[in-house]
Amino acid sequence: MKIIKFAKNAKTKDIVLILGNFDGVHLGHQKLIHEATKYAKKNKLPCFAMTFDPHPQEVVNPGRGLSLLTTLSERIALMRGLGVDGVIVKEFNKKISNLPAEKFIYDFLVEHLKVRKVFVGYDFAFGHNRSGTISVLKKLGGKYGFAVNAVKPVMTHGHLVKSSTIRDMLTRGNFSKAVKLLGHPYTMTGKVVRGRGMGNKLGFPTANLKLADDKLVPAYGVYVGHVGERMCVINIGSRPTFAEFGFAIEVHIPDFHGNLRGKVLQVDIFKRLRDEIHFSDVEKLKQQIRKDIEKAKKLTR
Repeated sequence: MKIIKFAKNAKTKDIVLILGNFDGVHLGHQKLIHEATKYAKKNKLPCFAMTFDPHPQEVVNPGRGLSLLTTLSERIALMRGLGVDGVIVKEFNKKISNLPAEKFIYDFLVEHLKVRKVFVGYDFAFGHNRSGTISVLKKLGGKYGFAVNAVKPVMTHGHLVKSSTIRDMLTRGNFSKAVKLLGHPYTMTGKVVRGRGMGNKLGFPTANLKLADDKLVPAYGVYVGHVGERMCVINIGSRPTFAEFGFAIEVHIPDFHGNLRGKVLQVDIFKRLRDEIHFSDVEKLKQQIRKDIEKAKKLTR
């Protein structure tokens, strides 16, 4: 178990603990964290969030091929911004997945962390075969001396806010709704790797991003985002005008002339501009790229 503290004086004893996977740190997670931190401040208690790495579904059901909205580092950064005193990262493996619900609670929450109050989402479950329901958690809280608060679900724009719903929206190209349910831009963090150099030849140099294998890639298309304070245009797809090149995530930062190769880049995407298009010649592609950049600039003014 790794404990990452943001408030240096925060002790992991008599704590308020927020339990969950927090993939995406979406509006539902944000409500959960807000209620927990509010309670912690009122009662002068430290507040920690516990997340699992890898995601439990990657261990329990590896054949599912789950793609995640957030890497662990992205998740931690988002939770830090919501005011928790720290994040507890619990390694998830087969042994943990087979633990009876009570043993999981006693070993980690009672014996190790000495929790005072636990906050969970409305659909939280834990332990072997998810046998630890919220009612079980409350009974164990009564037995071991901690309180439990299950936070109600969040509905917005006609949707129940869930990580699985957001994943589906992103893969289907419904980016604007996905971002509304997230409550923040969609972040892609990756290492800049060597590309084909076609962006330079076209006059629009790009950084080619290599993501974690289990990171969700949104539907193919052209997007607008930021790298730090700089606006960028992102092309995700198979580059159909150059069919032999294959899949790539290309990030163009207008008026940037530095060398980013080998560096880790965080791209925060907030808008989908269009689908990926096949052009009959390179000049038409260049004209469209210019239009994309102008449109992106207008959106970020």
